[in-house]
Amino acid sequence: MATTEGEAYLRQPLLTSPGQPLRVAVYERISRGIRTGLLPTGDLLPRETELCISLGVSRTVVREALMLLEEDGLIVTRRGVGRFVAESLPHEGLDEFQPFEHLFAEPGARVDVHVLEFGKQSTTDFVSGLLGLDRAAEFWFRESIIVRDGQPAALVQEYMPVERYLAPIHGSLAREFADAAREQATLLSALTGRIGPVFTAGICRITASLAGPTRAAHLDVKPGDPLLVLTQTAEIDGSPVYISKSAIPPTFAHLSVPQWTLASGA
Repeated sequence: MATTEGEAYLRQPLLTSPGQPLRVAVYERISRGIRTGLLPTGDLLPRETELCISLGVSRTVVREALMLLEEDGLIVTRRGVGRFVAESLPHEGLDEFQPFEHLFAEPGARVDVHVLEFGKQSTTDFVSGLLGLDRAAEFWFRESIIVRDGQPAALVQEYMPVERYLAPIHGSLAREFADAAREQATLLSALTGRIGPVFTAGICRITASLAGPTRAAHLDVKPGDPLLVLTQTAEIDGSPVYISKSAIPPTFAHLSVPQWTLASGA
């Protein structure tokens, strides 16, 4: 159960900002209690009715806030017992931009990356728009599949300018690119391992789509199955240098990506 300090914390008057929904205020109250240790990891939370009384809100508001807290990995529900503060909390705030396969690296899981295709291509509207390349430029295209515990978890397509465009932005990046591209890892992972966390996350656009025949074959799903598609950009010192488009089947829809900046309206 919540500690005496935690119970007193929950009973403090609930303050909201202008226009802030009550469910968000309740979420922030409980979240901050968890982050500060007033509601310790692994502890059983008060029941819904008790939270309603402590916080002075309706049961509907409490339920919505608890649902959001569970979605964000801060609490877990044990059927027939109650809701508990999670044993391991997700990171808060901005971290360095991490390679995509790290999102699947849960404790005890084996994550492998298999490169399917790698080569130069002529610039398309999609690439030129996000990387700022002219239409005569070439870019590197690399497609990989991420496998977790033997099951396809994501299909990742990566786009980067060729070395003559990379060199003025980051000399070490251009020099290490060829060797990094030979590793059985995403380009982002291989390059970060060689030159350090120099990439800064840009916009991440999230859309729902269908697998289609080609992606379905790689991901071992049906062509009509839904996919979550994340299009991520990254920069170095304000210059765009990297795009990834990652397709994830529903099996792996719960990912923690706190360091990515979502596009407006996503």
